Amino acid sequence: MTSLTAKIREKKGTAFRAGYDADSIPAVLYGSDVENMSLEIDKKSFEKVLKDVGETLIDLEVDGKKYSVLIYDTQVNPLTQELIHVDFYQPNLKEEVETEVPLELVGEAPALKLGGTLIMNMKEISVSALPKDLPSKIVIDVSTLNTFEDAITVKDIKVPAGVTIEIENPEEIIVQVVEPENVEEELSKPIEEVNKEPEQAAAPKKEEEPATEENK
Repeated sequence: MTSLTAKIREKKGTAFRAGYDADSIPAVLYGSDVENMSLEIDKKSFEKVLKDVGETLIDLEVDGKKYSVLIYDTQVNPLTQELIHVDFYQPNLKEEVETEVPLELVGEAPALKLGGTLIMNMKEISVSALPKDLPSKIVIDVSTLNTFEDAITVKDIKVPAGVTIEIENPEEIIVQVVEPENVEEELSKPIEEVNKEPEQAAAPKKEEEPATEENK
């Protein structure tokens, strides 16, 4: 399992920002069987972990103790898009959680040679699984798209054992190759909206730091 090291953040809110280190990010840890903790983590190390494993389970080491956590939420500066805060959530490892998993396209669609355009209608998909079984991504092979009539739908997705796709309509199209005259119409359709936080009703709220711009 991927590991990340954090340390206790002694200063909070404006006090932390006053001595802000550009290489560090403020964070919090909360969840099942753990007291809320204010942390700080190395920015580059975290960004690498997020890129490699997404929102799957990781080992977070704090003062020599390891916690099995999900990257529950990330916040960015709306102007610079820089990462400014991270929430780590320790789930009950025996209970399923629901979260969004990114979709990654591989292969080449033969229908592109007919002059069509590849349209991806969903970037992520909602799944549920035990925390240890959550995939970091789901790979979709588009080499089956031979004609403009072909499409890959939700029901066509292959997921690992223990993982369930949580979408009501299994016929919903994920990716297809569209004829040139239909591209503008397809691109005008909104991409599937996603909800970043797992639907775990028991997830506690971080109490020590209200979610305000001032003290994250």
